[in-house]
Amino acid sequence: TQLAARKLPVFAISGNHDSADRIAFGSALLQSSRVYVSPVFSGAPVPIPLTDEYGPVDIYLLPFLKPATVRHVWPEEPAESTQSYSDALGCVLRHCKRDPAHRSLLVAHQFVAGAAVCESEEPSVGGLDSVDVSLFEGFDYVALGHLHSPQKVGRDTARYCGTPLKYSFSEAGQQKSVTFVELGPKGSVSITTEPLTPLHDLRELRGSYMELTDRRAYEGTATDDYLHITLTDEQDIPDALARLRVIYPNLMRLDYDNRRTREQQTVEGPARAEQQTPLEHFADFYQLQNNQPLSEEQAAFCQQLIESIWK
Repeated sequence: TQLAARKLPVFAISGNHDSADRIAFGSALLQSSRVYVSPVFSGAPVPIPLTDEYGPVDIYLLPFLKPATVRHVWPEEPAESTQSYSDALGCVLRHCKRDPAHRSLLVAHQFVAGAAVCESEEPSVGGLDSVDVSLFEGFDYVALGHLHSPQKVGRDTARYCGTPLKYSFSEAGQQKSVTFVELGPKGSVSITTEPLTPLHDLRELRGSYMELTDRRAYEGTATDDYLHITLTDEQDIPDALARLRVIYPNLMRLDYDNRRTREQQTVEGPARAEQQTPLEHFADFYQLQNNQPLSEEQAAFCQQLIESIWK
């Protein structure tokens, strides 16, 4: 509403997590305010014309597509031409009539082969849902959605802007940004980015419990960020999650990285187990759980408990 009030055109498409019908609802009415929303897919996208001092610019809106959707629109096409996601997109763009003299911009929501993914995204096994970047030849700029990492794919003028926020800890190291694209005369494209700073960042911390609860370590830092903490203590800290949240209220995940978590142990066979004393049983169990042996002090304490129970 604020952008429309400033007479700025807005272009939006539906993605793979959206209902295309819901996104398109009211789109005809919104056009009068220069808010253009992709319709439910029913054929090749029709250009939305803009004009500036360099002439016309054609904007094409292409919502997320599946091969079955494309086959439904063009049933007369050979089956092999809509077999894969890449085939289906190629079929759509072949039916898209473009004026080569005009500058053109495509807004699309697909997984382009070769792009970097993170754990927030779920590409199909074997890359079945990927499309080839070469299909976008002829467009001066391709504005892509779907992947969370800001990146170019194949060429500088085909780009994922990325998400404005981090949605998983695999994105913790990313700098989110907004992409600005300036079209000059035909063939001239300038791209810049500006960083986005969230109210609460998504970060990962690592260290022992004593290190992370030392006031000198956290004082002056954004302790209310969304955090994944990895403790390196060899012994589990009782109620560590609750105790750490006193300092870090938005702690979202807690893990351990120590000998216990780094190694996998196997249980001894029953033949040897029958020959062991109760203390040896417990010592083996402790070794299995913690990947380190009982200390002399721990062994003495356990032996006292065992003898007390046996009596």
